[in-house]
Amino acid sequence: MKNIKFLMLSLSLILGFNSCQEDDDIEFTAAPTGELMFTNSFLPEYVLTPEASNNIAERFVFSTADFGVQTNVSYQLQYSIIGDFSDANDDISNSTSTNEIAVTVGGLLDVASEMGLDNDPETEEPNTGDVYFRVRAFVGDAATSTADMFSDAQTLTIVLPEVTGEEEEPAMLAVPGNHQGWNPPSAPLLAASSPTQTDYEGFVWLDGEFKFVGPNDAGEFLWASDGGGPDYGDDGTFTDKLLEEGEVNCTATAGYYLITADTQALTYGLTLTNWGVIGNATPTGWDSDTDMVYDPNTNTWSVTLDLTQQDAPDNGIKFRANDDWIIDLGDNDADGSLEFGGQNIGVPEAGNYTIVLDLSNPRQYTYTLTKN
Repeated sequence: MKNIKFLMLSLSLILGFNSCQEDDDIEFTAAPTGELMFTNSFLPEYVLTPEASNNIAERFVFSTADFGVQTNVSYQLQYSIIGDFSDANDDISNSTSTNEIAVTVGGLLDVASEMGLDNDPETEEPNTGDVYFRVRAFVGDAATSTADMFSDAQTLTIVLPEVTGEEEEPAMLAVPGNHQGWNPPSAPLLAASSPTQTDYEGFVWLDGEFKFVGPNDAGEFLWASDGGGPDYGDDGTFTDKLLEEGEVNCTATAGYYLITADTQALTYGLTLTNWGVIGNATPTGWDSDTDMVYDPNTNTWSVTLDLTQQDAPDNGIKFRANDDWIIDLGDNDADGSLEFGGQNIGVPEAGNYTIVLDLSNPRQYTYTLTKN
């Protein structure tokens, strides 16, 4: 009798253990339920220009994916040029756990390039086309996930405005003053970054008081009393604030200045600059500058010195102001045009050179290296 009870107890324990083990072996599989969809509205077309590359072209907003179990879900924006997503590409943005993904104008311009679009009216390539977007929801790793959910495709029409005729000139602002006889028509100019911007910039020799003068409707720089456009001066506090009415003249000690002005924000800035050449092609290397000399007759800076042969972009020379790296100029495309913070400038062969730095054309800064 005792044996029978013992056997029954053993059997009960075995069955209970197996039951618990089977419960432990149960796996919950994430399976998509419901629908994943875009919830934002879209434009009829997206007109893209390089000047707006950093702006957001579209913010894709979408519903929350439901996989039937409580789990972390990630989202990925994909695009297809063909339309069936056999060419699905997800490098336009990073994956996210939120319900929105922003795409910049620059990102769409890269897609437009893949599509073969261009803005040249002389070529056969189109300047407009459709690209297809969808959002992918997945669990775990993007590359190995087996639980995926996709939204329906959304078509975006991309347009690259064709460039016709000559490029528009940027907006300009004149700087008349004591340095040139208070004559707006002959005053040095500052340039904005585009025809519609007010972020003026340029280099000007100043000597005492000065003002800023905008053009009239005919593009002429004149005093208002002569039919000119608006003129601006300091608000009287001399804290870099502009006024159009009730202003006083701005002022500066004699010197060559980087001038910035914003006629919308009503601000301006002056940075006195003295220029030099630095680099491992120069006698003092990267340790110190070789000073340049300003010529008021040509509005240029120049220096003559011995240079060693150096290959850009890892070696060569650069221009910098005030023996510091706060303001420096280099040449990104080796075309004689300078950019702030640009790459080193190569020296083709060793020898004695005359280097000329021309900052007189606003936003079109150039240099020459002439072997003597």
